[in-house]
Amino acid sequence: MTTLTPDICIIGGGSGGLSLAAGAVQMGAEVVLFEGHHMGGDCLNYGCVPSKAMLAAAKTAKSTKGNPAMGVKGFAAEVDFAAVKDHVADVIAGIAPHDSPERFRNLGVRVIEDYARFTGRDTVTGGGFTVRAKKFVIATGSSPLVPPIPGLADVPFHTNETIFQDRARPEHLIIIGGGPIGIEMAQAHQRLGVKVTLIEAAPSIMIRDHPDLVAILRQHLIEDGITLIEGAGVTAVSGETGSIRVELNSRDAITGNQLLVATGRKPNLERLNLEAAGIEYNRAGIVTDLRLRSGNRRVYAIGDAAGRHQFTHAAGYHAGIVIRNILFRIPAKINDAIMPWVTYTDPELAHVGLSEADAKARNIPYRIVSSSLAENDRARAERRGEGRVIAITDKKGFILGASILAPHAGEMIQPWALAISKRLKISAMASYIAPYPTYGEASRRAAGSYFTDTLFSEKTRRLVRLLLKLPF
Repeated sequence: MTTLTPDICIIGGGSGGLSLAAGAVQMGAEVVLFEGHHMGGDCLNYGCVPSKAMLAAAKTAKSTKGNPAMGVKGFAAEVDFAAVKDHVADVIAGIAPHDSPERFRNLGVRVIEDYARFTGRDTVTGGGFTVRAKKFVIATGSSPLVPPIPGLADVPFHTNETIFQDRARPEHLIIIGGGPIGIEMAQAHQRLGVKVTLIEAAPSIMIRDHPDLVAILRQHLIEDGITLIEGAGVTAVSGETGSIRVELNSRDAITGNQLLVATGRKPNLERLNLEAAGIEYNRAGIVTDLRLRSGNRRVYAIGDAAGRHQFTHAAGYHAGIVIRNILFRIPAKINDAIMPWVTYTDPELAHVGLSEADAKARNIPYRIVSSSLAENDRARAERRGEGRVIAITDKKGFILGASILAPHAGEMIQPWALAISKRLKISAMASYIAPYPTYGEASRRAAGSYFTDTLFSEKTRRLVRLLLKLPF
């Protein structure tokens, strides 16, 4: 057993671990990285990259139908489902070298292609090595959470870790779970010629997002042909390959020939032997302070393992916080309030900051401003006026949060995220110059509505009439 004594030992080669490893080693730290599965983690292999590649193919298929309102007649797309999956695999393969062991070894990282396990508060082992580092960072990510539904263990089913490798097009895909993964996969498959039924136990799909925007998105999904069943719990699953029966507590059973389980995620902590290191954890992940330190001050946790937002960009943000703490001794802290998220349906659904429900729960006096895409000239030109921008401010006008449903909501949310992170007032969003015509104008219009009552009030009119009487 070879002993290594690096400055930093990173456990997990997903997006957070790789961002941290690349940054730390290029700043002069000695870094050891353990990864026992695929470099690039869930994002590259099973999550963000393949899902967006498949959604892009689905959008292309949808576009062939044209738009009669624009005078363009289309046709049904001829979808080669296996070739779509080849496209997904090719996109992954194109990005994989950037995350490969070879690249990181060339950067100077000692990459150990095995799982690590704590054997003490300052020691891990794996791959024939014992590592005693100054600091450890757990970046082991998460994996699909499979609920204890009676019969599910005896039935073939997909999670996001397997569905992208299946090149056979199902006739009828049943999806359990109406969160972002389930909704994205529902729309992608439906547009690629698959009959889709989605089941959500909660009263609504996308329960974390603004209900008014979810209502609009729901209508789009139904118009695409997706069957949505909300407020229905799954009581049992049975069947075999090609014929799967899903029983519900509120209606007749559903039968399909493929099943996707998209009911959330759980942190990957089982292999770590955290007890040996005195590290506290729970179902959500490792318990950390705002500097992402565990109870064992040698050990940090980032990304999904830290039990906070489960996004690739969150893991990258965490990596930056840890670098500032470990390498520069700056007591940097995370700010969960500035974390944006996007569901990449068509239209996209995006959010950052506090919601109206959050403000009510915290007893924060607030004000809502909004703008419909029906009033946006770019949306009118593209016949995409169904979305909306909704923002919330405090009583002094500081921006607290924003939600957007629009074809490019993931791009549109970014100025709002910047405004919240920099503690800007709504006047900053109202006064910037948006190029015409763009969807971004809807954000400026929403912000400008904050001042409408004041600007066009009787008090303002009296002031203007008075000023106009004065000599120039």
